[in-house]
Amino acid sequence: MPALLNQLAAEERFTDKELEGVKAALREAEKLPQLVQAEQTAAERTETWTTYAAKRVDAPRIARGAEFIAQYREMLMRAESEYGVPPSVIAGVLGLETNFGSFTGTTRVLDALATQGMDHPTRSKFFFSELVAFFAFCRDFGMDPTEPKGSYAGAMGWAQFMPSNYRRLAVDFDGDGKRDLWQPADAIGSVARYLVDYDPARRWHRGEPLMVPAKLLQPLAADVAVNTSRSTHRAGSLAALGLESAVDLPPETRVGIVRLQLDQGEEYWLGLHNFYSVMSYNPRVYYAMTVSLLAREMARLDAERGAAGE
Repeated sequence: MPALLNQLAAEERFTDKELEGVKAALREAEKLPQLVQAEQTAAERTETWTTYAAKRVDAPRIARGAEFIAQYREMLMRAESEYGVPPSVIAGVLGLETNFGSFTGTTRVLDALATQGMDHPTRSKFFFSELVAFFAFCRDFGMDPTEPKGSYAGAMGWAQFMPSNYRRLAVDFDGDGKRDLWQPADAIGSVARYLVDYDPARRWHRGEPLMVPAKLLQPLAADVAVNTSRSTHRAGSLAALGLESAVDLPPETRVGIVRLQLDQGEEYWLGLHNFYSVMSYNPRVYYAMTVSLLAREMARLDAERGAAGE
């Protein structure tokens, strides 16, 4: 506790009275060791792509996504105008994160971050920093630290922002004077802003695709980089590596090689710049692939319904 209090006082200028409030909240915090296990055994780490995708890139979620796009079209179009991120990609993120706000988490954020910030075997430094940010967030947003609920990792709202990102990147997109990620409008605008402003090197590029299929021509050498968090190759070098793009790409196009483990065999894709923008939201290849495929299918269904006059 002393390190936390000292950091809040030094970096966030907490007053003595505010620090007493932090102490009171921490006395109510529950240690939940199962949250550490949940983080370490997340589906992105343990499932094949076949199993993972079947649960998430499914007809009900795609249909709900098309409905979401239709319901919030004006807000989504404004987000695209301001940030360049298409409605289908925003819907893909919100659909995967919380099934469009239907499940934003039932764990107290205080408990999640206090547990993982103190007891996580490999990521305690990260979660401790988020615990600091959480108390600052609660002060700045006028919230009781014992009240907000979120994921096992401490992510909040429809968009599942960690406290530091909530403070830095959330936007008041409906103009009500509050940045409330439990409301769809602010979640829409905040997802778009995140993909643009979180990491300047992976800033969303307006009008560009996310990924294209690839065909394996020969086994990749052991030292060929795959499933990285940033592009590592040029399109012109793929043939020499043993890969062929399904789409003609300019030779200088930067790409990353995505290898997906299936129940039987493997599948290859090429991640383009915007694929890695999505990976800045969650650094798992399965995550970015799911958002990309959901976006494609949601946009397709939305277009079909529009053409049919629905």
